[in-house]
Amino acid sequence: MIKKILSFSIIFLFVSCTSVTRFGTGVDITFDPRTIGMQIDDTIMQKNLTARLALTDKKYFLTIQSEVLDGRIFLSGKVDDPEDKIIITKLAWETKGVRSVKNAITIKGQSNFKSTAKDILITSQLRSALIFNKKTKSRNYTLETINKTIYIFGIAMDKDEKKEVMKEANKIYDVEEIIPSIYLASDLSRSKL
Repeated sequence: MIKKILSFSIIFLFVSCTSVTRFGTGVDITFDPRTIGMQIDDTIMQKNLTARLALTDKKYFLTIQSEVLDGRIFLSGKVDDPEDKIIITKLAWETKGVRSVKNAITIKGQSNFKSTAKDILITSQLRSALIFNKKTKSRNYTLETINKTIYIFGIAMDKDEKKEVMKEANKIYDVEEIIPSIYLASDLSRSKL
């Protein structure tokens, strides 16, 4: 019994000493300029929205992903019909503390296997470019490509990093549109207090 407790204590010690790289909202804590309080607020908003999506008849939480940064919600995923997209957007706007909602949800059947594969390729190319670009913190960005449109959601440390991210996105072949939601660390609302 004592050996089990000792083993558990050692494992707990090692686990608690390792760095946790992600905190609820999908931004790497190591590079996240938000305060712990801001991160917690955003995580609470995200969990609140996920719970509300789970309580709907269609269980949207199974097909919808949400990210929250500084009270700004980014939605992605697929739904069956346009009414579902409207309902989810409404639920996001009703979340306490929301400042804006970016909706990248698509309707099922509007894309085929070929276009989905091309979207995955575009996203992976941009993700790789951001990883290898030493001027960007790739973990601070959520990337989603839908029908050759890249949605970029994240926090840039400064204007130069934001320009680098856009430059890398513009290099990707066969992209029709880039919709950035890149916030500067200095512009985060609660960091100005």
